[in-house]
Amino acid sequence: MKQVVQNYKSGELTLLDVPMPGCKPGGVLVRTAYSLISTGTELMKVSEAGMSMLGKARSRPDQVAKVVQSVATNGVPATYRKVMGKLDSYTPLGYSLCGVVEQVGAGVDDVAVGDLVACAGNEHALHAELNWVPKNLYTPLPDGLAPRHAAFGTVGAIALQGVRRGEPQLGDVALVIGLGLIGQLVVQLLVASGARVVGVDPDPARCELAESLGAAACGDPASAAVEAAVAELTDGHGVDQVYLAAGGSSNQPVELAARLSRDRGRVVDIGKCSLDLPWNAYYEKELDVRFSRSYGPGRYDPEYELEGRDYPIGYVRWTERRNLACFLDLAARGSIDVEPLISHISDFDDAVETYRSLKDGELKAVAVLFRYPEHTAETPAPVVAVPAVKANVGGLPAQARYSGTPVRLAFVGAGNYATSMLLPHLAQREGVELSTVVTTTALSAANAQRKFGFAEATTDLDAVLGDKSIDAVFVVTRHSSHADLTRKALLAGKAVFVEKPLALTEDELAGVLAAVEESGNDRLQVGFNRRFSPLLQEARKQFGARTGPASLRYLINAGRLEHGSWYLRQGTEGSRFAGEGGHFIDTASWLLGADPVSVYATATPGHEDLQVLLTYPDGSTATLSYVTSGAPGFPKETLDLVADGRVLRLDDFVRASVYGARKWVSSRLPKARDKGQSAELAAFVKAVRTGGPMPVPLESLVATTAATLAVQTGLAGGVPVTLAGAR
Repeated sequence: MKQVVQNYKSGELTLLDVPMPGCKPGGVLVRTAYSLISTGTELMKVSEAGMSMLGKARSRPDQVAKVVQSVATNGVPATYRKVMGKLDSYTPLGYSLCGVVEQVGAGVDDVAVGDLVACAGNEHALHAELNWVPKNLYTPLPDGLAPRHAAFGTVGAIALQGVRRGEPQLGDVALVIGLGLIGQLVVQLLVASGARVVGVDPDPARCELAESLGAAACGDPASAAVEAAVAELTDGHGVDQVYLAAGGSSNQPVELAARLSRDRGRVVDIGKCSLDLPWNAYYEKELDVRFSRSYGPGRYDPEYELEGRDYPIGYVRWTERRNLACFLDLAARGSIDVEPLISHISDFDDAVETYRSLKDGELKAVAVLFRYPEHTAETPAPVVAVPAVKANVGGLPAQARYSGTPVRLAFVGAGNYATSMLLPHLAQREGVELSTVVTTTALSAANAQRKFGFAEATTDLDAVLGDKSIDAVFVVTRHSSHADLTRKALLAGKAVFVEKPLALTEDELAGVLAAVEESGNDRLQVGFNRRFSPLLQEARKQFGARTGPASLRYLINAGRLEHGSWYLRQGTEGSRFAGEGGHFIDTASWLLGADPVSVYATATPGHEDLQVLLTYPDGSTATLSYVTSGAPGFPKETLDLVADGRVLRLDDFVRASVYGARKWVSSRLPKARDKGQSAELAAFVKAVRTGGPMPVPLESLVATTAATLAVQTGLAGGVPVTLAGAR
């Protein structure tokens, strides 16, 4: 394998072929996807290697002191041989990366082969194709975090530990001196903590970047504008904390810190700058000077870092591993944005040239990433199983209703979608009786009863499931409860209409099918309504049968969610695409007449805009563009289906057309967009009344749900996902 190394004596920097590391107990072997160049620490080390021996000695007085002590103990000849031998050896570079677990050592049970992890440590997270990383120096990636962003984990933990040492409180004003990589992260962390931030750096571009990331004001250390901004924000008292994120030999940062701090303020040293403290200035304000030690508690403790002995959380809340995980979580949730910090991404094979460009000033950068070759053959491709649906579940046959007896329905949930898109179609439908509405709050149940004429309103779900007179249950609750409520209703022998999604995890989907098998009740419909749209039905008919593979493009201009929307609660309710993506996968599969066999997904930072490629057994493909960054005035859904010299075009359920030997265009604009809810409900009620087949085969519902789940798996791995067992 290849690794970036440096000879500290000669200054030589090279990409060296070295043996693969073994996978020892207590850690994992990680194949690197991205590693981050620390443009501060690493470039300082590279620059020192190019100095003369005298220059090296001047830059590292601590090491000179060790040499002097060794001379006194071991004599000049032995010390000389020891020092020269150490200098004339290759040393590694790098300490922050993201990669894929390739092997798992004994004693490790929190990750598996194929998992993405962020890794830390200047002995373990090196610029190398493979690294062995002990347990307390890696952490799994949270859902939705891009690997290149996770590569910032270590420097993020350094910045986070520095902010913790400053103990900012809501409303504090903080000064960040030095707006390099660490400084930019400190600015964002302080802003996320509720502090107002003033930044200082001689580089106008870095000042501008910090302001775009939330700083209230930034400027040159010598400018009057910085002092004016501090005076305005603090009513002349001075800042609550100063964070020294600068390097170099100038004493200007600590002098500026004293001048702009309030009485008894805190000064936190995160970088490596001169600390010749002006005694009078620091004494008169009784400034609290603190040091921030790298990534956090555990750093430099071999029992913690190498032997995996964690500190109890009750005694040490934020260890270096917990800091690493916390920073990744902030990045995944969008509280920290590292994408604007990425100045350049270089292929790993160009590492030496990249360092040279940085050292010579040709490449001016805040953050630079190395991108490593993909080794898909060595990492098993992710697979999402499509659970098999037994052809004959037996047990509960579908019972036809007596012709004069209405179908009795119960609703579990009466939120906005139920009351605006479903119940209006059912309230006046002949042959339907709205029997019971169940909600968690009594008032919402009473409102639904009053508005739509339910016979009863209750908060007791068990009573509804035990009521043998109820034929079908509608599950229209929040996403996290769908699978469990569906399972209970199936086991109670009810026909079930569940709004999408059917399940948020593979285990939930398996649980629903286990209930089908256990009860013999397969009377299930998921609210995939678009295939029932009259306009789309007619367009499909006009398009006709096809003989060759098709290409389908589906643009969903989803738009931004309002602040506070429960769709944003990804930790409990799943991602936004997991919630509604099944609509579009089902529509594509219905138009193509098959279920997908593989899924490839990619996304913009933060997973706000997704591109999903579905492949089908006959070679057909469907591309779904699910975007939130579009103009709100643009149509929400546009679709094109191309095959056999023909094109079907759907414009937001307002107009449809087919181009081929002859052209067909829908005759008139509808009064409203009919996305098929009424026809879907009619088909479901008919199936319940007659005992006929459900509107959509259970196999199709399962396949669509599995494909939707595979999107998240694909985003995490960055490779296509096979849908095992797909028809």
